[in-house]
Amino acid sequence: HNSSAEKDGVSDAFTFLGNRVDVNIISMSMGDLFSSGQITDAINFAHNQGKMIFTAAGTSLEFTTFVGVIFPATLSNTIAVTGTKTGLPMEKCSTCHSGSEVDFVVTMEDRNNSDRTPLTLADSGNDPNYTGGSSVATATAAGIAALVWSNDLTQSREDVMEAMKNASNFYPNRNSDFGWGKINARKAVLY
Repeated sequence: HNSSAEKDGVSDAFTFLGNRVDVNIISMSMGDLFSSGQITDAINFAHNQGKMIFTAAGTSLEFTTFVGVIFPATLSNTIAVTGTKTGLPMEKCSTCHSGSEVDFVVTMEDRNNSDRTPLTLADSGNDPNYTGGSSVATATAAGIAALVWSNDLTQSREDVMEAMKNASNFYPNRNSDFGWGKINARKAVLY
């Protein structure tokens, strides 16, 4: 992990997508405990091209679950997303990271059964796997943004963000671990 080739690939992807006029939203479910100037520069480039960039707050299966939000979701030019459990009080999913950088959450795990998480493709073979992490939550939040934006293509990235914030359960306040909270997709589209 963290080879220069991987950093080149990630930064090249952000630069490539930043240059695409037909791309408004970038969803990146990857992260690291350590920041990278190269990737930060590429994210800043894409952001300066008007892109709305969703990043995963972090998912850990081992000893790093105590860590807060990871890079690049720590950057101000990204929208950090994490997964939560069902019910109240709001609680991060077993493998998810949370913290002050989180902007939105998506329910990813049953509070009473951590084996009840969304289906995903298997690493190998034909049997589906299960996941409950911030990566799936990130893709879901990016999908909600796409729904909002597709309702009016003349909107700016800031307009879409405002609609999503207004449609979230903590708005107008911000929670210290879960940001604006869960997004009501219908309410965001109708905003």
